[in-house]
Amino acid sequence: MADHQASPGQPQWPPRPTTTSTAGATTLFLRKMHEHAPNSTQLIGFLTLVISGGILLLLTGLTLTATVLGLIFFAPLIIISSPIWVPAGSILFVIIAGLLSFFGFGVAAMAAFSWLYRYFRGFHPPGSDRVDYARSRIANTASQVKDYAREYGGYLHGKVKDAAPGA
Repeated sequence: MADHQASPGQPQWPPRPTTTSTAGATTLFLRKMHEHAPNSTQLIGFLTLVISGGILLLLTGLTLTATVLGLIFFAPLIIISSPIWVPAGSILFVIIAGLLSFFGFGVAAMAAFSWLYRYFRGFHPPGSDRVDYARSRIANTASQVKDYAREYGGYLHGKVKDAAPGA
């Protein structure tokens, strides 16, 4: 049977290499593992990430537990004193919102006055080129309207005299 020839329809497989020792395969495997192994900096970074993540997860659990226990213990006190807390909270909210709005508008006004001061002193603050361009456009338009009125104003004045000769 050993000298039996394969039929033409069957595939011919190449002979499998035979090794007398597994040292070559082990060396190849270790070389590939060493190429893909993380260096010490990557390992320290990964360990830092895992430790920080664990600490933050623990702190999140403690915070959630303390919040739930606090609500359980203080819920009766909150419910009993709520007629005082709701109006006080509403008034406090309105006062704080008003103060923040007041100071916000004050800061905006100071910024605007500072920009105007620098603009009129000739320091060219950011955006002054746009203001100059708008000013020139307005002046050109006013000049064109004035010229148009001079040109056609006489025409209308003559028409008025024709309609009312005594005027």
